[in-house]
Amino acid sequence: MNPMKQYGLVTANYWAFTLTDGALRMLVLLFFHQLGYSPFEIAMLFLFYEFFGIVTNLVGGWLGARLGLNVTMNIGLSIQIIALLMLTVPQEWLGVVYVMLAQALSGIAKDLNKMSAKSSIKSLASNQDGTLYKWVTLLTGSKNALKGVGFFMGALLLELFGFTNAMYLMAGMLSIALLVSIIYLDGGLGKAKTKSKFSEMFSQNPAINWLSSARFFLFGARDVWFVVALPIYLQAVLGWGHIEVGVFLALWVIGYGFIQAGTPRIMQFIGGGRTNPSPKTAMQLATALAIVPLLMAWQLNAAPETIIVIGLALFALLFALNSAVHSYLIVAAATHDGTSKDVGFYYMANAGGRLAGTVLSGYIYQTAGMEACLLFAALFVSLAALLVMKVPEDKIIESSHQ
Repeated sequence: MNPMKQYGLVTANYWAFTLTDGALRMLVLLFFHQLGYSPFEIAMLFLFYEFFGIVTNLVGGWLGARLGLNVTMNIGLSIQIIALLMLTVPQEWLGVVYVMLAQALSGIAKDLNKMSAKSSIKSLASNQDGTLYKWVTLLTGSKNALKGVGFFMGALLLELFGFTNAMYLMAGMLSIALLVSIIYLDGGLGKAKTKSKFSEMFSQNPAINWLSSARFFLFGARDVWFVVALPIYLQAVLGWGHIEVGVFLALWVIGYGFIQAGTPRIMQFIGGGRTNPSPKTAMQLATALAIVPLLMAWQLNAAPETIIVIGLALFALLFALNSAVHSYLIVAAATHDGTSKDVGFYYMANAGGRLAGTVLSGYIYQTAGMEACLLFAALFVSLAALLVMKVPEDKIIESSHQ
């Protein structure tokens, strides 16, 4: 197995999936807002997407350790194709429950694909020379940059081809990615040497547990104002159109992705030459991040458009560094044999945070407005900072040398 070739295949697979994932979210959000759905109803469309992500990460990590990560990755691609084709039915069929079911499949697919991609790097990279840190941040950053491209792609496809044709185009694109993955991806990637027990899905590692708790609030903090509230605020309050919203959010996520990919260099500069970050690094970054939504909530009414644009830029910088450092810490802390179990448990918490953030985003925005969403974001990030302080640094170091 050539590690570089396999890393390239895993990354390309992840990229293809991510483009459709970002586009699908934007298509659903804009299309149903256009149909007159309320912010809370739109949030409900994504409820199963996030909920089944929790279940998938928990079970998927165990399956990845038993069957191999190529199997879980290919299953994820296949399920996403089915989810896209489900949304090609006549418009009168696209009720809330039906779309929620399609989004449930998409959520399962997304987290199978992500867990597989992130876990596989532990098998392919060394932590001794910083390769693990660089590869994790590159994969994570490039994925988020392409998710931003996906946001733009979704808005553009909706404008040019309509909702149904957009689904057909994306299903065709993923079918090609699936075929390449089936032919070339290594069958033994990430498979545990010892048979993984179902009871081992729940982590016994304190480092994993504290990191997972912090991740829950970190991603809840982002989604509580970014996922539903922000796109609707840009349209309903600032008067932006579909393409403007799509381009703006796309550029934000692309910039956020580039920052993540460059995190090793940025943190090396900030940290005075230290190669790998520690839990203390994550705590300091989260503390700085919490200040941004607080300031935005305070000044939002004074100059809404300016505050949103500048605030989002600062949030992107600090959140990207936070997320990349967390992604490194979880892979470094995971046990080498059957990494996907620990990574799956961690991303279960990630999905839980997204679920809480998504539901709260629609509800809080509808009942209390954008300022309240931003205050909740600041509270959640502060909790993430407190929880990551509990991660024992020696557990990160011990696992890194396994």
